[in-house]
Amino acid sequence: MRRERVVVLALDGVYPFELGIPSRILGAADGRYEVLTCSVDGGPVRTEADFGVTVEHGPEALATAGTVVIAPVAPSHLTDEVSAEVLAALALIRPGTRIVSICTGAFVLAAAGLLDGRRATTHWQVADHFRRRFPRVDLDPDVLFVDDHPFLTSAGAASGVDVCLHLVRKDHGSRLANSVARRCVVPPFRDGGQAQYIEQPVPEQGAATTAATRAWALERLGEPLTLADLAAHARMSRRTFARRFHDEVGLSPGRWLIQQRVSRARHLLESSDLTVDQIAGQVGFATGASLRQHLHAAIGVSPQAYRRTFQTAR
Repeated sequence: MRRERVVVLALDGVYPFELGIPSRILGAADGRYEVLTCSVDGGPVRTEADFGVTVEHGPEALATAGTVVIAPVAPSHLTDEVSAEVLAALALIRPGTRIVSICTGAFVLAAAGLLDGRRATTHWQVADHFRRRFPRVDLDPDVLFVDDHPFLTSAGAASGVDVCLHLVRKDHGSRLANSVARRCVVPPFRDGGQAQYIEQPVPEQGAATTAATRAWALERLGEPLTLADLAAHARMSRRTFARRFHDEVGLSPGRWLIQQRVSRARHLLESSDLTVDQIAGQVGFATGASLRQHLHAAIGVSPQAYRRTFQTAR
């Protein structure tokens, strides 16, 4: 079994929690990944906590990686320019290597010019600052992560878990990604984007939520659910339901339903021999053509290509 080497770059001011995410998540993937941690000089790294970390590798490890992860640093450590040491370390990464940033790690990639003309994300709290500094980057602060191959950028803190699970899912299929999620006691896929975590007024005590309706809808994805159906189940007006749904999930009800249907379709393409038309009917798309359109919009491949890739991996 081929093991992919993942090298995590730790910079001064790194957040210890996010620094450990790749090792914890990818390390639970049945030996499919080898995770190493390096610094720009091979020496200890100061963290944002009250302790430092000693790493085993210097920047030369970056030249051996199939995937590089840039761990985030506290905003107080973000500077206008990337240091010569960091630029020299990044220059060691081989062309075509997959590069992932967690949270403010996107600032490092953008300052090095690696994200120009690309779609990316970072923590919503520093999104305005990011836009001012890097106007050539197409920033989307509403999502948990962006996959603009070979660069993947994720939002704040725990979104590093989301993007690492995405790597497992992309490399080895949903079955292994779900297994990793269970071992790490995290959700295999989180709905919505960062919008649900942005500070908002606390709802009045006893205010209705859309959680029960989302659970109800997930059991009926094969049915032609409408906004009126969802609002009626939640006992709200359509306008109130749509507004509250977006506040809680970060997506419109319609976009969320499409996302869930595509996710269910991907699982069936991996784990069953059903035809594309049969899968489309089971997940609520009117035709196989509709499924093809939505799957391509979501991940850029056809159902047949997706099935060939992941059934072979399985």
